[in-house]
Amino acid sequence: MTANPVTFPPITDAAWPQEAEQLKDGFAGRLNVYRTMAHHPRLLNAWAPLRDHIVVKNALGAQFSEVVILRTGHQMNAPYEWAHHVSRARACGMDDARIASIAGPPEQMERDDATLSRAVDELMLNKSLAPETIATVTGLVGREGLFDVIATVGFYTTLGFIVNSFETPVDEAIQRELAERPLDRT
Repeated sequence: MTANPVTFPPITDAAWPQEAEQLKDGFAGRLNVYRTMAHHPRLLNAWAPLRDHIVVKNALGAQFSEVVILRTGHQMNAPYEWAHHVSRARACGMDDARIASIAGPPEQMERDDATLSRAVDELMLNKSLAPETIATVTGLVGREGLFDVIATVGFYTTLGFIVNSFETPVDEAIQRELAERPLDRT
């Protein structure tokens, strides 16, 4: 990859935009991806309510949400998203073998993880879900969960574009965690 002549590094507290001041001490100030997005404070402000739904109030539950996010991060080849969500997946009770499987073929995943991962793959490749996929995912997570799968893929695809385009660094705490406890892929 060639060096990007236009960079948008994570914004420091001292340079934080006044227009997004109310987000600095919350989620946006804690993560480099949102500190990068703060270069466009109106976007960051608009992003906040959707983030609250996708990350906190979705119909998928913590583990299924992490499966969808990890698979999206894997498909986007977004090391930032993968690293952060390895940490989050561990925090919600997923073991390393299960987490690592999300980067592999669906045939080697737990059945429900494979269902969700196939849906992510289908969205990324075909830009839509086939009727049988809609039925299978709805059977697993319900109607609202189906919409949340689609919305989560869209949300994390956008974040993947941001972190990949601007080479946003993985946050130091996540770097330390993964250095001390690398993902066991066995």
